[in-house]
Amino acid sequence: ALDPLTTSVFVGGAAVAWQLLSPHSWLRCRFLECCNMKDTLNFSVIKMDLERKVFGQQLAVQIVLRALSANMQSKQPRKPLVMSFHGWTGTGKSFVSSIIAENLYQLNIPRQRFVHYFSTALHFPHLSHVHLYKEQLQNWIRGNVSACPRSLFIFSEMDQMPHGLIDSIMPFLDYHEEIDGVYYGRAIFIFLNNAGGDKVTEIALDHWRRLKRREDIPVKELQSLLSEEIFRNRNSGFFHSQLIQKNLIDYFIPFLPLEYKHVRQCVREELRMQGHPEDENLITEIASALTDYPSEERLYSSKGCKTVASRVTL
Repeated sequence: ALDPLTTSVFVGGAAVAWQLLSPHSWLRCRFLECCNMKDTLNFSVIKMDLERKVFGQQLAVQIVLRALSANMQSKQPRKPLVMSFHGWTGTGKSFVSSIIAENLYQLNIPRQRFVHYFSTALHFPHLSHVHLYKEQLQNWIRGNVSACPRSLFIFSEMDQMPHGLIDSIMPFLDYHEEIDGVYYGRAIFIFLNNAGGDKVTEIALDHWRRLKRREDIPVKELQSLLSEEIFRNRNSGFFHSQLIQKNLIDYFIPFLPLEYKHVRQCVREELRMQGHPEDENLITEIASALTDYPSEERLYSSKGCKTVASRVTL
């Protein structure tokens, strides 16, 4: 017979082993990578992160927060959340998507398995292989959502994506209870686009010239214009896309061009992150050099904050 201490150790060890082997146990989720079926997004934290860390994009942040809030409040969303970010390079599209990814899974445990990042140049480089890419993309999404319903898929460089490729995932973004036993309503899809950036800048500049605030740009009108623009634009992965025709993209989110004051904020934050003192002369020098559009007014930075880190390092 086992003595009480041995019995306790045996039972305790068995309990720990069961917890580690159980796919959704708290202990497994504490020490190993797993998909927590319960939503863990702390809305107040992501709101604070977006409002404090993202400069000059009040309109985009408001829409993103509204979209996430509506999706998280629904116990059984009828379709995945689909957002398309549009704007010039360096305006914060990738940064916002990374903040969402960082906040989607809590407890400070890496959850990279459930955040899937697709680079067009890296993953879909050959136009002649589109049919193969379609099959691979469908299998990848199907497999990963089966493993974790709250999966996040981020597609960058959508303006370089081969025409028709993104339509291959249309069934997963539509209104379905399930597809072959898999429920997709908790998944999130984010598309990052430079396409549409010129339209966003054109409207922002027109507002400025009419002495109106950028915060007062009518969002619904701008989203509608963006939808039309990228649907007609041959330099867009959404050219004549069924995703747009069938209204499967929930939000077209404009990222406005960054003004001088926003670039200054970027430089100041980069100095802090690199451990440098706040040098006002350096902040002014870098921000002034990056504010270059249009050539007459020099109101916006055509590169946004893209090169701020390297300039601060130099």
